[in-house]
Amino acid sequence: MQSPSDLELSRRALLMGTAASLAVTASPSVAESQTLAAAPQSLAEAPSMTRISFAVNGAARELQLDTRTTLLDALREHLHLPGTKKGCDHGQCGACTVIVDGRRINACLTLAVMHEGDSITTIEGLGTPENLHPMQAAFVKHDGYQCGYCTPGQICSAVAVLDEIKAGIPSHVSADLIAPPQATTDELRERMSGNICRCGAYSNIVEAITEVSGRQA
Repeated sequence: MQSPSDLELSRRALLMGTAASLAVTASPSVAESQTLAAAPQSLAEAPSMTRISFAVNGAARELQLDTRTTLLDALREHLHLPGTKKGCDHGQCGACTVIVDGRRINACLTLAVMHEGDSITTIEGLGTPENLHPMQAAFVKHDGYQCGYCTPGQICSAVAVLDEIKAGIPSHVSADLIAPPQATTDELRERMSGNICRCGAYSNIVEAITEVSGRQA
């Protein structure tokens, strides 16, 4: 009959042997280790590059880009047009709004390669400090900004909004889908709802757009 000390030694030996066996089983061989170490390099593929041509603010531009590059990054990082802002980068704040072929879009939600041959207008293309666009001048007059970060997107969106109204495109608050919409406060607030101003200058923004539309603010 084994003594308690012999039983303890036997149990300890059994546990140590089991642990060693599991460690050997779980540990990769030298060849496997080398394969695993080389895997990230073999899996890393060179980016797919392509050439894209479009007009930006009236000038023909051509870029060699990774096909995954967003229009926002193409404008900011490759064409060095920082006026278009990167806010949420998820299409929720509107800071990156630009005008493409007369239609406003969120530049962070579209790839540059999707705009081959398009005409793109950023805030830099609307006006200059010496020759402001009427919407830019109205934003200054009515204090339609505070920190100014969202302002380029707000102004680009506002310009496109008035074009939408002029074209007779209804919104979710248009009471009559047949009659041409008017630049009422409700219409402007609804149409500009995709542009967030964290400073809360909304009433001043509406006043600026209303003035440019020709209606009394």
